[in-house]
Amino acid sequence: MATVRFHELGLDHRLLKAVADLGWEKPTLIQEKAIPLGIEGKDLLARARTGSGKTAAYTIPIIQNLLQAKMTVSEQSVQVLILVPTKELGHQVQQMVRQLTTYCARDVRVADISGQADISAQRPILMEKPDIVVGTPSRILIHMNQKTLCLRESLQVLVIDEADLIFSFGFEEDLKSLLCQLPNIYQSYLMSATFNEDVQALKELVLHNPVTLKLEESQLPDSSQLTQYHIQCEEEDKFLLLYSLLKLSLIRGKTIIFVNDVERSYRLKLFLEQFSIPSCVLNSELPVQSRCHIIGQFNRGFYDYIIASDEQALSDASVKGRRPASKKKGGRAEKPAQRVWGISGHRLFKNVSTVVNFDFPLSVDSYIHRAGRTARANNPGVVLTFVANTELSLLKEIEEALGGGSSEECVLRPYRFRMEEVEGFRYRCRDAMRSVTKHAIKEARLKEIKEELLNSEKLKTYFDDNPRDFNLLRHDRPLHPAIVKPHLKNVPEYLIPPSLRSVANPLLHKRKKRRVHPGPSKGPPKKMRKTQNPLRTFKYSKGKKRTATKKSAES
Repeated sequence: MATVRFHELGLDHRLLKAVADLGWEKPTLIQEKAIPLGIEGKDLLARARTGSGKTAAYTIPIIQNLLQAKMTVSEQSVQVLILVPTKELGHQVQQMVRQLTTYCARDVRVADISGQADISAQRPILMEKPDIVVGTPSRILIHMNQKTLCLRESLQVLVIDEADLIFSFGFEEDLKSLLCQLPNIYQSYLMSATFNEDVQALKELVLHNPVTLKLEESQLPDSSQLTQYHIQCEEEDKFLLLYSLLKLSLIRGKTIIFVNDVERSYRLKLFLEQFSIPSCVLNSELPVQSRCHIIGQFNRGFYDYIIASDEQALSDASVKGRRPASKKKGGRAEKPAQRVWGISGHRLFKNVSTVVNFDFPLSVDSYIHRAGRTARANNPGVVLTFVANTELSLLKEIEEALGGGSSEECVLRPYRFRMEEVEGFRYRCRDAMRSVTKHAIKEARLKEIKEELLNSEKLKTYFDDNPRDFNLLRHDRPLHPAIVKPHLKNVPEYLIPPSLRSVANPLLHKRKKRRVHPGPSKGPPKKMRKTQNPLRTFKYSKGKKRTATKKSAES
């Protein structure tokens, strides 16, 4: 735990006021260690878990030093360059800087050029020479080559945020070209969640006598912020349990469902579609920008459920001869799984409330990686892991790694869910699974690839030159991933367990009131009665006849 306060770090009063507005009482462990070193001008290589405050750990000392420099230097220039792997992270960094410079925005200006805006539209922003520029290596390099951004004389600080993802996102060559156009002396920060081979390579390229902060802290938040459960269930019960949890709204908020391969992702997506539960698949076979687009939609609320995988299958593909593109370092090929890991489960998800391990993680690192998607910053989170009988030994390994080896201190607490109460849903799940065939899964994957080809910017020029190929692809036979059965959409009230009716979504068991259409008093009712069931109107007609006979007798 941090023992110092922000006001003890020697920060400018305007910075302290902004920190107070953010509600930060104490610096996190990474902030407590990194801020004084950054203010001193040291090169830093820092590793800390996601959600631990790494962004503020380098932006606070950068802003502090800029404010100090402004007291003696009046010339405006770009002094800080922050490199990020994606535009989403670039926007987050810009937002953080703006929050911290609320009371000194005139003295410290920031510009984010990591987005997909046209290059010409970004030139006026750079002409104003903001103090801090945030962008991806490729976008920064374009501006440097076009002379709209020159850093050789003015750069004081270089930051590479999420350093373990920079090479994974294909920025290696761009970064090397960019570094050649920087001055010989500047302060550097490498911020990462892991120390992999890519980070070691960047360390040699960028840092000079760095201070390494490898913080000995828990890899996951404590139980007050992150609640971890496990439940024993076999294959069919996994689908039954997930259906029950989602359809009865027992899990609410943004949820990531992890499986162990891509095909499994589509099987689960098609299964949920049978019940009109919308979800999206984070397919690591698609280009990086497509995956970032999917995550962006998930973050904006287009989907509440996203299905992702660790893609261990791709690492196995190399054994079969289909080796993914990888570089060699020191005579050793990079592990394919390592590269995919940084993409399919990267740190771009926002406000994830629940992580469901539908398939048990293949390693302790995989579990930590998945669980780290939720309970970030000060937000609470829940992890629910499905465990088969054959995976109990792996569960024990995870317990021991997280410091809960004894039965009295179980980190992954048992999830008390009575499966017998949702037994009535089993036939519906089996009915849905019959529609999710291997052919349906294949069609679903082909459909997504087809849409990717049609919307690809890289293929746009080719299709302009070859319109016949575009029309053939566009008007190819329609793909039918799976037949959706309409009767599975709604949940009958009688199937909802009595103990869950109070917590299930009340909309599920609200009966629609039948609308009554009163008929006119004269004329039409007689015609309508003729078309009615005679067995239902027989007594009525007979009674009316008797009444008529009685009236004629009286007259």
